[in-house]
Amino acid sequence: MQPMLPKFSPMHNSNSNQQVQPRVVLVTGGSKGIGRGIAEGFLAMGDRVVVCARQEPESLPSSGAASAEFMACDVKDLVAVQSLIAAIVQRHGRLDVLVNNAGGSPSAAAATASPRFHESVIRLNLLAPFNLAQAANAQMQQQDQGGVIIFIGSISALRPSPGTAAYGAAKAAVLSLVGSLAVEWAPKVRVVAVSPGLVQTEQSAMHYGNEAGIAAVAATIPAGRMALPADIAQACIYVASAAASYVSGSNLLLHGGGEKPAFLDAAQSGSH
Repeated sequence: MQPMLPKFSPMHNSNSNQQVQPRVVLVTGGSKGIGRGIAEGFLAMGDRVVVCARQEPESLPSSGAASAEFMACDVKDLVAVQSLIAAIVQRHGRLDVLVNNAGGSPSAAAATASPRFHESVIRLNLLAPFNLAQAANAQMQQQDQGGVIIFIGSISALRPSPGTAAYGAAKAAVLSLVGSLAVEWAPKVRVVAVSPGLVQTEQSAMHYGNEAGIAAVAATIPAGRMALPADIAQACIYVASAAASYVSGSNLLLHGGGEKPAFLDAAQSGSH
């Protein structure tokens, strides 16, 4: 049974309490996993949502009768990124919210992974979202209501990330980047990080094994479950809303209470 999630009223303007017309929202990597959940969340709010990926998915995120619009883009390609933002503005006249979600990394030992592998991970998880943010900011600065740029971070930025060391390092750098951009691009554009802990998606079996493995991992989280993509979507909806008009340069951490310190189990085992 999935948990009940809160509903947010559609407060679209990030800089005032006045409701405005539906926003134009870009969610990178929005065709699956967390990104798909985020796209569906904004669609449910009545926004116009564009998702991008290298290849068009079999089905697009949808909510009710509304569906996301797909535009192909390799976010690691600077020219493609600039063309994507220009195409969105040409079609919709503006860009109100960018959700920098595309990213990730396969597991690889830091001692043996190639420098080329590490460079690719850094490019996807740090440089690509930086380039997207820069292109989006250039447009948002021209708009009366500015805009909001959300970086999807990770708990890996704040704790050891064995097996994905370059990914954790890139996500840590994203948090520094968010703080710097929030200062440089204020007051027109707010920049915020939303950092999930463990999230259950259609690809969870790749990381945690079968249903028993997923349940065992979930049991280590104080909330008693992993996050769902909808949890991340609700956080993004909040930080993009007028209710969060004073939120910028911040990191909203979504980890269900965090991870229980390993020494507690070790100490209890030793006492018996």
